[in-house]
Order: sequence, then structure tokens, then C-alpha cells
Amino acid sequence: MRLVMKEPVETTARPYPRRWWALLVLCLSLLIIVMANTALTVAAPDMTTDLGLSGADLQWVIDGYTVPYAALMLLLGAIGDKYSRRGALILGLVVFGGGAVFGYLADSAATVIAARAVMGTGAALIMPATLSLLAATFPRHERAKAITLWTATAGLAIAAGPVVAGALLRDHGWSSTFLINVPIAAVAIVGALVLVPPSKSPGLRPGVPPHHDRIDYVGGLLSVLWIGSLVYMIIEGPHFGWGVKAVTAAVVAGAGLVAFVLWELRHPHPVLDVRRFAHRRFAGSNLAVALFFLAVFGAFYYLTQHLQFVLGYDALGTGVRMLPLAGAVFAGSALTGWLTPRVGMKWTVTAGMVGGTTALALLTRVDAASGYGDFVAPLIVLGLAIGLALSPCTDAIMGAFPESELGVGGAVNDTSLELGGSLGIAILGSLLATSYGSHLTDATSGSGLPASALATAQDSVGAGYAVAQGIGEQARQTAAKAAQATDPQQAAQLKAQAQQLTEGARQMADAVGSSFADAVAHTSLVGAVLLGIGTVLVAVLLPGRKTAESEAPAEQRELADNGAR
Repeated sequence: MRLVMKEPVETTARPYPRRWWALLVLCLSLLIIVMANTALTVAAPDMTTDLGLSGADLQWVIDGYTVPYAALMLLLGAIGDKYSRRGALILGLVVFGGGAVFGYLADSAATVIAARAVMGTGAALIMPATLSLLAATFPRHERAKAITLWTATAGLAIAAGPVVAGALLRDHGWSSTFLINVPIAAVAIVGALVLVPPSKSPGLRPGVPPHHDRIDYVGGLLSVLWIGSLVYMIIEGPHFGWGVKAVTAAVVAGAGLVAFVLWELRHPHPVLDVRRFAHRRFAGSNLAVALFFLAVFGAFYYLTQHLQFVLGYDALGTGVRMLPLAGAVFAGSALTGWLTPRVGMKWTVTAGMVGGTTALALLTRVDAASGYGDFVAPLIVLGLAIGLALSPCTDAIMGAFPESELGVGGAVNDTSLELGGSLGIAILGSLLATSYGSHLTDATSGSGLPASALATAQDSVGAGYAVAQGIGEQARQTAAKAAQATDPQQAAQLKAQAQQLTEGARQMADAVGSSFADAVAHTSLVGAVLLGIGTVLVAVLLPGRKTAESEAPAEQRELADNGAR
């Protein structure tokens, strides 16, 4: 057996014999780039304390990864198609691992944000490469099963990130959550060289549509401009206000999108043929992916906060309690593999989106008395919904692209996912913050809490509990003074003040918990309405079985007639 796999997959007459081992490498690569985001949610409190991060700093530590990740995928996917998909994967893993080392050594907000941006750039190389290599390596009759396992891995990573980070944070600092990526990336690089066959756009071969000899760099750069500006606007506006930066980003995103579409329509070999969005199956699949991850990322954002702050679980405990989601994703993925061939993609995807809407609707019952048991059913239903809906959509998106553009196909799927996730955190996160602040104002009215303390508590649920702890600390200090006082009258006054402060701290903590629980319920209701409306749109847009076959893009029909290879 050769140490390094050198034979291009396009030249093999039969399906690559070690393709399932290659899939393991691709899934491992996917695992770390998804975990890099979810692990940060539980490492953020320690990082904030250690580096003295402001709210804006923390937001950009999280989203510094997202902007290059979303903006660069389409262009880098096209470059991977042209030159080497496996090369793009390995380069991405090297960049990602280097960014992780940089993050481990970071000692300021600026360096952590820079490290996250480097990791996001690596992820933009990795993500489309995993899907394009999967599609190139597996024959068409096995591709849906492979994509199902790929999707299940993404669901596992969503829950595994907090578990791994929580375990590390028990004995190590927040920087260890960066360093854990390095050995995994190293193993994936070795696995890619040994197990994943080289692949690139096959060129002019009988039965394969011609690919462009030169990359449409103008279209690629326009995609970077408008997607990057859009993601920046989504982050900046809701969190920091609609000032000059957010409005400018919105204008640039709009103008960039128009320029991108016009350029792609006129270019003979565009980086992305936007006419594909006229096909119902392709457009509906992308819409479903975006809407679904709007709900999933938004819900994950506030569920982890509720488990950590309101219910008081540590990082590891929070991660463990998210595991029902991962298990349900695997179950849903297995179900979709059986269900889709029998009832068709339209009904499987619609059922998954109905399940996601139901999960959010169940979360509207959350209140101050809710315990972890109230979250188990929504997590399981949401996991089943992810498994049901996403695999068929990804398969449909990848199936719309010829062999020469598989990297672009993977990038389109992943960009829809990332845009949806960014919108979910921005829209539902902003709504959560507004609702929490409003409920806290009502809950503390008449309490005599200073306006400055209330403003601090309204910033976040963590800040609210910090204010309550501060009041409690004042109570302990006052009680200590009462114990040391020699004047009985003064001691009695101090003791009374200490008791009053203790009661105030308890009331404040109760107000914060109940306000956040009410905000979770309110935000979940809005999320359920949004996803419910989206479910109707997707159900109308996606064609039935017969219509899908008749409306399939020309290159998809040609590939189906000629076989995968």
C-alpha cells in the first residue's frame, strides 16, 4: 500500500475502494471547524475574565471567525476545483492549525480576534473541500448516504464542542480549547494524504461538461465583497447599533450583490451560475438550509446561556446536557436515509422543518421554574429535525453542479448554512437581549436598584448575576462590620442593612433568572413563527418527485445519464 495516495479519483475506472475511510477523514476535518465555534460558547466566560474583554470584544472574538469563513468560501471552492480539492483541504487544515496555535498564545482581545480570523480563513478552504471531495469520491448511488453521515457529523460537532471544551476547562485555561484543534488537524492532514485521493475539475472529457480554463476572479472577488459586507452588517447592526459602519456595510452588500449577479449573468464561465436559483429544487434547498440554521444557531446561542447561567451547570455539564441533540441528529439521519427514497425529498425536508418549528414551539413553555427536563424534548425534536432535513438539501445542492464545479457546490451549501447561522444569532440574539432587558426592568421596578446597576444587569444574563453577586458581597461585608461593631445600636443597624442587602441579592438573582427565562420563551416564539413561515415557503417551492425530475438543471440530467464517472 502506497504511503501517499497519488492516483486522481477521476482516472479510476471503479469506485475508489477506500472511500469510506476517506469519508472518515473528511468528517474529522468538518468536526473541528464546527467545534471551533461551539466550544467557544463555553470558553467565553473564562476568556472574558482573563483578558478583560468588553461586550464588543467578545462579540468579535466569536464573529471574527464568521466573516472570512462565509465571505471566502465561494472563491476558494472555485480555486480548489481548478487546482486541487485535496490540496485545498490540506492547506486549510494547515492554516486552521496555525490559527489555533496563534489563539493558544494570544494574550489580548486583538490577538484572539486575529487568531479566530485566521482559523475562519482555514475553515473557508476546508468546508467546501470536504463536500467536493465527498461528491467526487463516491458514486452517485452512494452519495446520499455519505452526505447523510457528513451531516450527522455536523450535528455531533454542535454538541461535542461544549463537552470537549468543558472537560478541558476543568483543569486547563481557555487557551487549551484552541490547542486541542492542532493534533486533530495533524491527524486529518496525514489521513488526507494517505486515504483521500487527489481530485480537481476533470476538464474536457467525453460525457463531462466543459469547465472554465480560467477562474472568474472578478465574480469571486465580488462574492467576497457582498457576502463579507452582509455578514459584517448582520453582526454590527443588531449588536452595536445601526450607525455609520452598519449602514455602510448594508449599502456595500446591496451594491455588491447587484454587481455580482449582473457580472455572473454576462460572464461566459461564471464562478457561480446564478441562473440555478431559478430552479425550484435548488432554490428551495438553499432556502431550507439557511432558515434551518437560523433557528438552530439562534436556539443554541440562548440555550447554552440558560443552562450555564440560569440553571447553574458548569461548562462540562452544559456540554453533556446538549448530547441528546447529537444522538437525535444521528437517529434523524438514519431515518432520512430510509424515508427520502420512499416519499421524496420534498416531504422529508418539510417534515424536518415542521419538527424544527415544533422544537422552538416547545421552548415557549420555559419559565422561571423550568429545569433541565423541560429542555430534553425540544433538544431531541430539534436533533431529529436536523437529521431529517439537511441531508436531502445538501444532496440536492451538490447534485445541481457538474463534476467540474463540486467545490463551488459545496461552497454554496456552506454559505447558505453560515448566512443562516449568522442571521439566527443576530436576529434571535438581539431579540433575546431586548426582551431580557425589558423583563428585567419590570421585575426590578420598585426595588430601589440604582439605575447604573440596572443598566449593567441589562447587558446580559451573566452581567445580571454579577450584579446580584455584587449585592451579596456587600451584604457579607456589612454583616462582618456588624459582628465587629462595639456599639450595640450600630451593630443592630448594620445587621439590618446586611439582611436587607441579602434579600435584595436574592430578589435580584430571581429577577435575572425569571427575566431570562421569559426572554427565551418569547424569542423561541418568534423563532417558531419565522421557521413556520419558512416551512410553508419551502414546501411550496420544492417540487414533487416528477416535477423535480423534469425541472432538473441540464448538467444534472446529463450527469445522471452518463453516471457519476
